[in-house]
Amino acid sequence: MAQMRRISIAVLATLSLALLLPAVAPATLTELGVIGATTPATVPSCPGSPCEAVSRTTGFQVKVGSVRNLLSAPRNGTIVAWTITLGKPNAAQIKYLNTNEGGPAEAGIAILAPQPKPNLAYKLAGQSPYVKLQPYFGETAQFPLETTLPIKKGDVVALTVPTWAPALALGFANTTSWRASRPRTGCKVTSNQTIQTAVESTVQYYCLYQTARLTYSATLISTP
Repeated sequence: MAQMRRISIAVLATLSLALLLPAVAPATLTELGVIGATTPATVPSCPGSPCEAVSRTTGFQVKVGSVRNLLSAPRNGTIVAWTITLGKPNAAQIKYLNTNEGGPAEAGIAILAPQPKPNLAYKLAGQSPYVKLQPYFGETAQFPLETTLPIKKGDVVALTVPTWAPALALGFANTTSWRASRPRTGCKVTSNQTIQTAVESTVQYYCLYQTARLTYSATLISTP
């Protein structure tokens, strides 16, 4: 795996200090979306052929094999950073995706609150700024949040991609799947813009994609 690039060491140091104060604010640190080694390895498809990328949607991992709720918060807390592993598309692939998917690669995270009705509905509770991704192609990059995101137990951390991101690992069994904010009739259409951006809005995440994994995670500082 490519060396992780640390962004804003000062911010991470501040977060680490917070964890050293259990008498004042007991907290636990959890990396949502991280599990052990998988077969195949969780490696983004680009620059391979096909070079498939996440594009113009908000999505989250439903399960990997028998592991479910990878991106669901186990308790109340705060999301303080997010991490993404990126493929390294070649120049021709970058040009094609920039031209056909709305511009240079960028992404951010969103906090989704599951709703009882309608089916597969999620309310947007918060979101991070977008980050330009091309400087980090071929690496695993972590982005601390200057403004952290509150999260409630059961809420889901999703990846929002307004253009495209080489953050999709392929070749898994049908027991691995992720879900996107595309309409029921648009699951095969990736060129339409379907990101969920209006805070407090509710969107149905109809589209389920099997045999693939989104290569991102989020850092949760939780309190009892």
